[in-house]
Amino acid sequence: MSPRLARLNGPGRPAGGWWSWAVVARAAELRWRPPGAGSREAPRRWVILRPSERLLDAVTLRDWAHTAVSDLITHIDEINRLNVFPVADSDTGANMLFTMRSALAEASAGVGAEGGSACVAKAAAAMSAGALNGARGNSGVILSQILRGIADVTAAAAADSGGELPRIDAALLGASLRRGVDLVITSMGGQEIPGTIVSVLRAAADAVAECAQAGDGLGSAIIAAGDAAGGALEKTPEQLDVLADAGAVDAGGRGLLVLLDALRTTVTGQAPARTVYELSPRAPEPQAVAERPAPQFEVMYRLEGCEHAAADTLRDRLGELGDSVGIAAAQSSARRAYSVHVHTDDAGAAVEAGLAVGRLSRIVISALSSGTTGLPAGGWTRERAVLAVVDGEGAAELFGGEGACVLQCDPAAGDPVSYISAHQLMRAVVDTGAAQVMVLPNGYVPAEELVAGCTAAIGWGIDVVPIPTGSMVQGLAALAVHENGRQAVDDGYTMARAAGAARHGSVRIATESALTWAGRCQPGDGLGIAGDEVLIVAADATAAAIGLLDLLLASGGDLVTVLVGAGIETDEAAAALGDSLEEHMHDHHPGTELVTYRTGHRGDALLIGVE
Repeated sequence: MSPRLARLNGPGRPAGGWWSWAVVARAAELRWRPPGAGSREAPRRWVILRPSERLLDAVTLRDWAHTAVSDLITHIDEINRLNVFPVADSDTGANMLFTMRSALAEASAGVGAEGGSACVAKAAAAMSAGALNGARGNSGVILSQILRGIADVTAAAAADSGGELPRIDAALLGASLRRGVDLVITSMGGQEIPGTIVSVLRAAADAVAECAQAGDGLGSAIIAAGDAAGGALEKTPEQLDVLADAGAVDAGGRGLLVLLDALRTTVTGQAPARTVYELSPRAPEPQAVAERPAPQFEVMYRLEGCEHAAADTLRDRLGELGDSVGIAAAQSSARRAYSVHVHTDDAGAAVEAGLAVGRLSRIVISALSSGTTGLPAGGWTRERAVLAVVDGEGAAELFGGEGACVLQCDPAAGDPVSYISAHQLMRAVVDTGAAQVMVLPNGYVPAEELVAGCTAAIGWGIDVVPIPTGSMVQGLAALAVHENGRQAVDDGYTMARAAGAARHGSVRIATESALTWAGRCQPGDGLGIAGDEVLIVAADATAAAIGLLDLLLASGGDLVTVLVGAGIETDEAAAALGDSLEEHMHDHHPGTELVTYRTGHRGDALLIGVE
């Protein structure tokens, strides 16, 4: 025994005891262990930890999250470049950073709300909730489940110890990482794909568990976890052909190694040196079989109020619609909430599948750039085009005659009308052959499909400008002021302003008895509608149109456009309606021009616009 250590065993300390160094609240503290404490035989031994090593308590856990965010920022470009699986969309680093930043924000907010709780389980729960709420992309969903693994294990340990858990030791860390492995596999549908982040996580978890079993300290276990993860990461190209072809290691695994190294830096104060990975693709096989095109969209949303069985049903449905399905559950003690992720060609159907089993929020639809290759510079046949979404043969002729490209709703679909999907819209935008496209949705493209379709078209290198037209009469107003000679932003603003200035309404034929704001209606009555409200109830469509026109023209107007739909069944009936409206305009609104078109659209009998 050295003279220094011998002096520690001085008066007042019974023979046979032993000393250990422990780090509490960032300060080194010498702690006496009496005979029988810490082992069955209490051997005379010395356990000395590095004075700079920290305990993994609530403060250190939050500091780790902060360091992890900083380190992910440093490595984001490297991780993004490595992103070739499951889709080469170069966003794994960004997704992990966004998710970890959400975890840090929730944990930091919890400090203020709880006055800085010393329970590490509460800090872990906050990070888990933040990651789930802010999960972005497939890698973000996986990261949320890794953090949930820590939250689940520490929550159970806190319950066993009476409700508070001061710190995480090597055994708890190993159990947390192993729990994370199970949760990640479950969220991905129960299948583990070798060569992905799961392989790297499993290697780290096993290394920590072995250290804990051998009685090693937390710092040693964390170092072993990083080294094991690095070794597993190096092997990922041997396990996954797509990685070998690209000459890359798994991007998610590289991101996980950044997180483990951040934990090592936070706890031990030592930052390891790691290889900076680059792509080194190998030559393609001479007769390689072409793979099927990747899905066009990434869809994510938060799902609440969904039972386990319904979540399984949703997983099956999303599996039919696409791939990379991930359904990550919140911590077991929380309400039944999930973060849902899928790559699909039918973004609308993926959202509808979620609506069928619970409440949705934070819906995000993004284009997957790998699904589109774009056209080469100079490959466009013209500079700018207008794409109008319409219903009815007459409407297609009308907008086409005004110079617009036309996307017509499916004529074979039922009444009132089938809406356009993002995939249909994207294809129509590309098919215009223009470098810039002004899109007139005209009320036939749901908002989420419009955003997704335009975003996907941007992936082709097309400058897409959606114009907010809620009706074909607004679309005509926008088309009337379109000029190719203006800059796109100026043209888009002018068209949007014209559409917004066009007051519009519709006339619908009642099919049943009902009570409206304008009184009771009977089957066959004409209903004058503006916005979502019935303002006119009249004996027929003509009388309802006259009443609605008077309301729309109350604040003036120079031009009235009436589009006659399929609900006015014969040309004679349409002509008679036009004559009645013309006579009313002449008598009551002199000087205002009336234009009537037979478009044959389904749903409302008449669409009326005033400019």
